[in-house]
Amino acid sequence: MDEQYFTDSSPASAEEIRTIEVSARGFDLSMRVSSRVFSGSKLDLGTRQLLEIAPDLPKDGTFLDLGCGWGPIATIMSLESPNAAVWAVDVNSRAVDLTQRNAQSNGANGVRALKAEEALTSSQQTDTLFDVIWSNPPVRIGKDAMHEMLLAWLGRLAPTGVAYLVVQRNLGADSLITWLNGQGFQASKYASKKGFRIIEVRPA
Repeated sequence: MDEQYFTDSSPASAEEIRTIEVSARGFDLSMRVSSRVFSGSKLDLGTRQLLEIAPDLPKDGTFLDLGCGWGPIATIMSLESPNAAVWAVDVNSRAVDLTQRNAQSNGANGVRALKAEEALTSSQQTDTLFDVIWSNPPVRIGKDAMHEMLLAWLGRLAPTGVAYLVVQRNLGADSLITWLNGQGFQASKYASKKGFRIIEVRPA
């Protein structure tokens, strides 16, 4: 996987924009995708498993799509729970822009897309805690970088909050569960499907 998707660098190749149709959790979406954003041609299998398997969302609250890409998770979160405030964060500026545009064009009015560093600072300054976090974390940025990201954001879970992460089994899902428990979280396998683990994480 090209690291360009997980950084804010400007790749030399020309950007290709296209519109795709996505159906998940009972919603039919028309989404703009980019060759400069992760999974820039279709909904990736891991995200699809997360959307299919994660339990129903609360009717309201503050939700987080961590590593939003072009926004399928955030958009569906907002459509499923219109009264919720949905934060969508990514290190990639193009991803943030696409997510906001896709959310608006599909009527997901509760989405606020932000660069990751800005969002983390804002959440700390406003003491914002998240009731639900859904994420297909960027495993390929490296273990240390991913661990740093997860510690920062899972630490923003509300006391009764819960996170669901999707990780390929052969890319270290089980060892991630062990590591999360070692960091003081309550992490466990929620489900497995098509080579992916859905990991449930709660505050200690």
